Amino acid sequence: MRSNDDTLPLQPPIRLPAEATLAAAVRAAPLAAELRPEGGDAEVLAFWADACRERLAGDEVLLLRFIRMFLSREPVTGDVPAPLTGLGLVRREEPVTLTWLGLWVARGIVAETTGQEIPVMGSLADSDAAGLLHGLRAYPEPERGEELAGWLAGRDRDGAVADLAAALAGASPLARAVGVELLATEFGAEGARELDRLLEEFRLGAVIAARLGREDRPPAPDEIAWVLVDMAAALLEFGGETGEVVESISMGMDPAEQAGTVAVLAFGDHPQTERVLRVFIDHHPDERVSAAARKALRRLRGLADLRA
Repeated sequence: MRSNDDTLPLQPPIRLPAEATLAAAVRAAPLAAELRPEGGDAEVLAFWADACRERLAGDEVLLLRFIRMFLSREPVTGDVPAPLTGLGLVRREEPVTLTWLGLWVARGIVAETTGQEIPVMGSLADSDAAGLLHGLRAYPEPERGEELAGWLAGRDRDGAVADLAAALAGASPLARAVGVELLATEFGAEGARELDRLLEEFRLGAVIAARLGREDRPPAPDEIAWVLVDMAAALLEFGGETGEVVESISMGMDPAEQAGTVAVLAFGDHPQTERVLRVFIDHHPDERVSAAARKALRRLRGLADLRA
């Protein structure tokens, strides 16, 4: 699945052992003499990672095959290039899978080339509520529940619920959606009380009501555009297809109705409005809708200039 700007969709977490275990695996790998690292665990891993990146950078086909193995998260059959086994990145048994070292190196390469920090299971335990929600964006079930349990360990439950609720307003659209779901499904009456309290908030309350299907809290006219953009932006953040983004706003309306809806998005003042409008400009099949999006984008920029 690719996003509209061809960025890498959010990747699910990986499982890795402690740094000491990874370093021990490097020391035990059958490396050539010039690749045998010395020093402490961090030094060993840093030296070895640099050596792996240098080897892989010299062979684009090999690098792409390695990264595809990582992104698919599936074992493969058939021959594996010797450099991948020689560096300890893959296991030779059938089917072939990435080793811990392979996962660790691939994660680093993805971070360097795309800017996406793929989470490691258990790594969010010391994060604050905002960091937890940001990190959980790509977690599937049951991994999300496992990570949440680790985060809650040693924390006061009521305080944790309050912290998660307080983090919703400043979260990204997808992290906000994750937070609403967690409060609604994982925290029983405490979570429900916090969400009910937040329903009174301008814009945030309207988004929460839309996420929960709360018909008793319909959006005010000046909240509709903000809610629509927030929902669409969450799909973009995950790496959703452009068709999904369009459908999240069009909701079965005909092109004329869609054009009218798109036209009002400029008035919502959502920070992701321009990105959402770009989807309609670049990818909507009906010219009436894309033209309305272009006009809305001009209006959005004009309003921004006035506010400045």
